[in-house]
Amino acid sequence: MMTLASEALRGSYPPLVTPFRDGRVDFDAFAALVDRQARLGSHGIVVTGTTGEPSSLTMTERTELLRVAVQTSRGRLPVVAATGSQSYAESLELTTQAEKAGADVVLVVTPYYIRPPQAGLIEYFVELGRQTSLPLLIYHIPGRAAVSMTPESIARVADRLPTLAGVKHAFNDLEFVTEVLMRCGRDFRIFCGLEALSLPMLAVGAAGVMNAVGNLAPERVAGLCNAVFAGDLAAARRLHDELFALNQAIFLDTNPIPLKYMMTRLKLLATPEVRLPLLPIDDEPRRRKLDEVLSLAGLLTPVSA
Repeated sequence: MMTLASEALRGSYPPLVTPFRDGRVDFDAFAALVDRQARLGSHGIVVTGTTGEPSSLTMTERTELLRVAVQTSRGRLPVVAATGSQSYAESLELTTQAEKAGADVVLVVTPYYIRPPQAGLIEYFVELGRQTSLPLLIYHIPGRAAVSMTPESIARVADRLPTLAGVKHAFNDLEFVTEVLMRCGRDFRIFCGLEALSLPMLAVGAAGVMNAVGNLAPERVAGLCNAVFAGDLAAARRLHDELFALNQAIFLDTNPIPLKYMMTRLKLLATPEVRLPLLPIDDEPRRRKLDEVLSLAGLLTPVSA
């Protein structure tokens, strides 16, 4: 397991959306999103995480998005490269390219579809992590990957892999967080991947959050983390309440479909375009619902009757 500086890999690391225009990645729009995160106080960013639709991107597009992020950030905030795939060979290639492109950390999802045993997952992360000098985070998202890692398995990886830095945990299980921290130590970095559980996970010892709603309100999500770190739980609860409806709205449909609609309404994107098999929201009732959430959050001025 890797020992990090006390302030490293902590706080809000929004997983950025991938902007599309007429079927192609809009790299200029993506650069603008990276710059916005740096200006508005996020502690870092994640490139081609789940919110970035990685399974709809080519490997070349994933690597180019990372290069744009590194170039645009100019050292103002750390860049986490999501480099996982269902294939070990693809994950290794993406991880190797991420290190060459200047990523600060790699985030590797449990290999999906295959349904491997725990022993296979342990060897997968140990072998992959040995091929890079970058800190590695395991991405634990059973709802998407259809595979879980046990706290014991994560601890066994930590014992054997010097570059393992932590886990992104995107599952409704707070006991998992405490058990992993008890096995791996309180310096092990656990990031919350479920928006509504940000405050609870931070309260029991998570190092930060990697939440899609940070694309909409980066200063509020970063402020929530900062409040917890400062021991100001009253301020943290206030921000938790302010973010609650936005957090729920992210899952009105498959992420990032609602998010891209809301970002388009806020003029952060030119279009809510997603790639097949996803489709943009096209029904008026759900659009009105999302507009209402944005208005209540103070992000969108309601249209007067």
